[in-house]
Amino acid sequence: MQFGIFTVGDVTTDPTTGRTPSEHERIKNTVAIAKKAEEAGLDVVAVGQHHNPPFVASSPTTTMAYIAAQTERILLSTATTLITTTDPVRIAEDYGTLQHLTDGRMDLMLGRGNTGPVYPWFGKDIRDGIDLAIENYALLNRLWREDVVDWQGRFRTPLQGFTSTPRPLDGVPPFVWHGSIRSPEIAEQAAFYGDGFFSNHIFWPASHTAQMVELYRRRFEHYGHGTAEEAIVGLGGQVFMRKNSQDAVREFRPYFDNAPVYGHGPSLEEFTAETPLTVGSPQEVIEKTLGFRDYVGDYQRQLFLLDHAGLPLKTVLEQLDLLGEEVVPVLRKEFAALKPAHVPDAPTHVSLVAAAERVETAVTT
Repeated sequence: MQFGIFTVGDVTTDPTTGRTPSEHERIKNTVAIAKKAEEAGLDVVAVGQHHNPPFVASSPTTTMAYIAAQTERILLSTATTLITTTDPVRIAEDYGTLQHLTDGRMDLMLGRGNTGPVYPWFGKDIRDGIDLAIENYALLNRLWREDVVDWQGRFRTPLQGFTSTPRPLDGVPPFVWHGSIRSPEIAEQAAFYGDGFFSNHIFWPASHTAQMVELYRRRFEHYGHGTAEEAIVGLGGQVFMRKNSQDAVREFRPYFDNAPVYGHGPSLEEFTAETPLTVGSPQEVIEKTLGFRDYVGDYQRQLFLLDHAGLPLKTVLEQLDLLGEEVVPVLRKEFAALKPAHVPDAPTHVSLVAAAERVETAVTT
């Protein structure tokens, strides 16, 4: 089981002080948070891709490479890489280069993006979002697996005899997760290729997440990649912790009430009751997170959102201390004890290379 954090790179005014960080500060803080995550013993840091204010996460591979150069162990990922408005050739080249620079210490999560005005900035139409995601990934998948590609589709110029460089490290492409909040088509796509499916698991009730994951698992088995239990699932999550729940609720409430996405809507109490958001003590975070397994089954990756809604860097780093010292060690032990032996671990470059070598050996013998 992998545990980590993801960030969307929002630049948000702190409602308790009225202070807004600069873009420079927010970018540098993202790096500081990633380094702290490794220090705290987490496994994954995922950075977002947005091209509109108030976000600064417009160049994920640049940020990931910079973080990788200052860390030793933690896996770098995305949340998400926009497969719709980013050309698949560009993705193949950028993430292929990153794979080499990090010695395979990376993967990526693909997503559609749901901000309408962004699409025309890149010459696209949001009404084509699903079709773009399907066609672009079909090309990306081939670019990483075929040395020479001929291609013709609806949304980009044809390719003739094209080779994407650099070629994947050790001949093994980066592992791909397909991330979605509510698109069954994306769950279907993940299942078709036998890739991972990551449910955003932030804004929607447990019943919705359960339906999406169940669809993916069922279709994963349908396409012959293994049993439904062997499908690769990741979940998002959102927490705010203090030693006791009263302090956590009191401190977090103004941030929740003014958050750009869900502020001025349901109350904090309503939101925590209906969604995976946990505001309370480390023990409450442990109990609610363990409960995710009740409706999605055994899964491989859990990422938490910590640095949002204007929370100052000091507070985010304190959250990471609590996560690393009091929450994740317990979750690792409990999830490991519950996981059946036949359920696979989250794929890594090392495990993918080993699997490829086993296949090659079987073919040659």
